[in-house]
Amino acid sequence: MARPAHDVKDLALAPSGRTRIDWAEAQMPVVRVIRERFAKEEPLRGLRLAACLHVTSETANLVRALAAGGASVRLCASNPLSTQDDVAASLVEHHGISVFAIKGEDNETYYRHILAALEGGAHLTMDDGADLVSVLHARRRDLLPEILGGTEETTTGVIRLTSMAKDGVLAYPIVAVNDAMTKHFFDNRYGTGQSTLDGIVRATNLLIAGLKVVIAGYGWCGRGVALRARGLGAQVVVTEVDAVKALEAALDGHQVHPMEEAARIGDIFVTLTGNKHVLRREHFQAMKDGAVIANSGHFNVEIDIPALESLAGGRKERLRDYVDQYTLADGRHINLLGEGRLINLAAAEGHPAAVMDMSFANQALAAEYLSREGKKLKREVHPVPPAIDREIARLKLAAMGIRIDALTAEQQAYLSTWHEGT
Repeated sequence: MARPAHDVKDLALAPSGRTRIDWAEAQMPVVRVIRERFAKEEPLRGLRLAACLHVTSETANLVRALAAGGASVRLCASNPLSTQDDVAASLVEHHGISVFAIKGEDNETYYRHILAALEGGAHLTMDDGADLVSVLHARRRDLLPEILGGTEETTTGVIRLTSMAKDGVLAYPIVAVNDAMTKHFFDNRYGTGQSTLDGIVRATNLLIAGLKVVIAGYGWCGRGVALRARGLGAQVVVTEVDAVKALEAALDGHQVHPMEEAARIGDIFVTLTGNKHVLRREHFQAMKDGAVIANSGHFNVEIDIPALESLAGGRKERLRDYVDQYTLADGRHINLLGEGRLINLAAAEGHPAAVMDMSFANQALAAEYLSREGKKLKREVHPVPPAIDREIARLKLAAMGIRIDALTAEQQAYLSTWHEGT
């Protein structure tokens, strides 16, 4: 098999990557079932698919399913620090996939790789944060007429794409995979919850028990991190701008404070908002000596790193892999993890394969849906069809050996009429 076009760190890493991909596959039964069906039916035959995703062992199994369905896939990274270099090498060497991703790539390389993924055009796009869609609209508008549709994996990306649709500039329909119930209820909550704490512990080796962990944002990702932090014995503090979410956090048993107050008492800070400069100059100035700050939202702009660098005046030291210590003028130290990038992927391995099984099942089935229906859809952000959500839940339960009840004919009739009451 001739090697496809690629730019990866080292093809000699491929055997290690294959082992990692196989390990993840064993925990992704739903994607495996979809891949087996795709191999028989080839619903994506003849379609070019450009994907900008975290290049991990779980993503590799999604890409294998898409290729089995007949798609010609070109893959690039959706974050400079999230690539597993051995997985990237294996996808090229063992599976014939064009991959453009190197862990730690600089900003110029990152965008060059996105353009490489788009080389030759695409009929479908698959995004994690909407960078590929943004580059398409800004720099490769000549490719837009061929595109049937795209999918988006993250809350951050859905926000960006919804804004584009609102402004009337989105050139093709997008399916918001992030908003599927079998994605955000599980991936965002249980996946982000576990993998964020995993990344923090791997980077720092801190004992979480007894520490005050400040969580900025109580969406599904924030809920998950709060759940896991409390399970490890942390005192959880939540900051929010949404009154309903703040109320929920309080009733879940967490302290709720504005960040100006939380900054004074926190030991570890985690941002998960999808917004900009959630941690900024006035917060750094109030933090304890030794405070640890990390981001588990999609982009590193959640932490105002230029402000932190300004306060430190160049007094920065790499203490451990993924730990940069900034020394402020008064001698206090603030420790930034993973350069403010996604800590669960920068310092750990991202979400467990078992939860990504459902997320990537949504990606695969949404791609199949768009291959059929994309031309009929408005240029907006669309939900995942409920039938896809239900099918993924059914397949996951079956793989777990769990059976559930079905409505009786009498119950169905009762729910479909208003005549019978008390």
